[in-house]
Amino acid sequence: MNCIYKDPLAPIEARIKDLLSQMTLTEKIGQMAQIERVVATPSAIKDLSIGSILSVGGSGPFENARSSDWAAMADTFQKAALQSRLGIPLLYGIDAVHGNNNVYGATIFPHNIGLGATRDADLVRRIGAEAAREVRAAGIHYTFAPCVAVCRDPRWGRSYESFGEDPQIVKMMASMVTGLQGQPPQGYPSGYPFVGGRENVVACAKHFVGDGGTRNGVNEGDTISSYDELERIHIAPYLDCIAQGVCTIMASYSSWNGTKLHSSRFLLTEILKEKLGFKGFVISDSEGLDRLSSPHGSNYQQSVLSAITAGIDMVMVPFRYQLFLADLLHLVESGKIPTTRIDDAVERILRVKFASGLFEHPLSDSTLLGTVRCEQHKQIAREAVRKSLVLLKNGQDSTRPFLPLDQNAKRILVVGKHADDLGYQCGGWTATWEGKSGRITTGTTILEAIREVVGAKTEVIYEENPSESIDGRDYSFAIVVVGEGPYVESGGDSSDLKIHFNGAELASAVADQVPTLVILISGRPLAIDPRLLNRAHALVAAWLPGSEGRGVVDVIFGDHGFQGRLPMTWFKHVEQLPMHAESNSYDPLFPVGYGLTTSGSNDAFKG
Repeated sequence: MNCIYKDPLAPIEARIKDLLSQMTLTEKIGQMAQIERVVATPSAIKDLSIGSILSVGGSGPFENARSSDWAAMADTFQKAALQSRLGIPLLYGIDAVHGNNNVYGATIFPHNIGLGATRDADLVRRIGAEAAREVRAAGIHYTFAPCVAVCRDPRWGRSYESFGEDPQIVKMMASMVTGLQGQPPQGYPSGYPFVGGRENVVACAKHFVGDGGTRNGVNEGDTISSYDELERIHIAPYLDCIAQGVCTIMASYSSWNGTKLHSSRFLLTEILKEKLGFKGFVISDSEGLDRLSSPHGSNYQQSVLSAITAGIDMVMVPFRYQLFLADLLHLVESGKIPTTRIDDAVERILRVKFASGLFEHPLSDSTLLGTVRCEQHKQIAREAVRKSLVLLKNGQDSTRPFLPLDQNAKRILVVGKHADDLGYQCGGWTATWEGKSGRITTGTTILEAIREVVGAKTEVIYEENPSESIDGRDYSFAIVVVGEGPYVESGGDSSDLKIHFNGAELASAVADQVPTLVILISGRPLAIDPRLLNRAHALVAAWLPGSEGRGVVDVIFGDHGFQGRLPMTWFKHVEQLPMHAESNSYDPLFPVGYGLTTSGSNDAFKG
């Protein structure tokens, strides 16, 4: 049979029209389902024409599976899809939000909050491109990134997934989309999905919309605002993503003025699709439909009706897909959801699959395996760490800077669990959903990096929790690394924003006895005790730097200068929150945009 949809030279819209005309209703609604890999049987994929598979956080072939193992798994699923009646390939999705972070041995880049501190849109584009190669090396076509939330309150548990509190910073960092998907050619139609080639991935701007603006920073909470404010602050970055041809946009779990986004036809259809001209597909968040009713997962058929009517095109089920398909089929056959709405959703899904070259190249490309944590990728990650560091204090007075440190000092004391814990250095969304402590992947801790760069005669002493009787005369200086343990989503919501594990007390105790640099590893500004601020000789916000700890050491010892600037306001005490630069009562500890600078011996430009 001579099928237009199989012709790579035919126009995409002609291919969509041809394929849609041959699809049964069952095949159409199958394309609208994204299911978890553990329930994705060959028969379900083949017989139900399932459109997409995902790995929820931490769900892989086996523990510490490498990219080649992931590729073999993804290809097995894809081969089942290609055996279906129409041979429509699967789109495999994953949360590669700071590198291909589910995969052992991948390059782990700084989380978005650190990238926002760089103010370097080209760096972020390059990170997107390198991350895309590593995702494609693992046989995956689709990443649920970037998060373009504008975080208006650091109490939010997803603060580190945001590039910052200012929509202008987030808009600038939307260059991640071009990095992931490739650069659309001049004159490419606005809003139309674009993927440049086999080394690029389908991207997903998320979470539409207002997820970073909820009252008191409560995850999945309610953003109370006028439409004008929503548009000015939270919708603004999506315009940049759509202009770059972003293929998909994910709806937010949160609500706007009491209406859940997953059921908001006004925002998903009238604004996003009609006013903004978005031609890709809108995907739900994981079990987003289950959250539309209380208790969770109840009244499911009504939830399906609300979400699909609102404009959700693909549903991240991820487990109860039989119930979803049965309910959706019933709603269409009973006339409650018109077939035109189904056709619109499937057209959008197929548009992304055709635009991404999935029909021509459905299987993994083993030639990309050599790019995984290759030297080039490590160097870009290390550059990102260097540029993300924000120097908050340098010396007890401005005439006597404490940094850079002397790498030939006689004896250096290093303190704190975060100094030698790769999992803490990477944060949430690494190896597992929540993240965890320890050597969770390949990489270099800050302590390891210090030991690599100090002089041959320098002695480095590491004590995770030193006794109180430190003799300051024994050490040239101390480096204390404290911060937050890994967390994700609602588990990260915090009302006090304290440094975890008594880190403030530990740092202050050391600083009382030894000249001390304090490095904070955190996904957001934290409460800094005045005693700690006064006693520490220097204070650095290092965010969640990822696998390349050498980037931190490059700067503290002076090979490169500090240049990062705060992407979020650093508050004096949590009672001030939320606080924003445009407020008349703005009285921060450090304002958004703050960051001291130093010169580096290896920097091209000093200053």
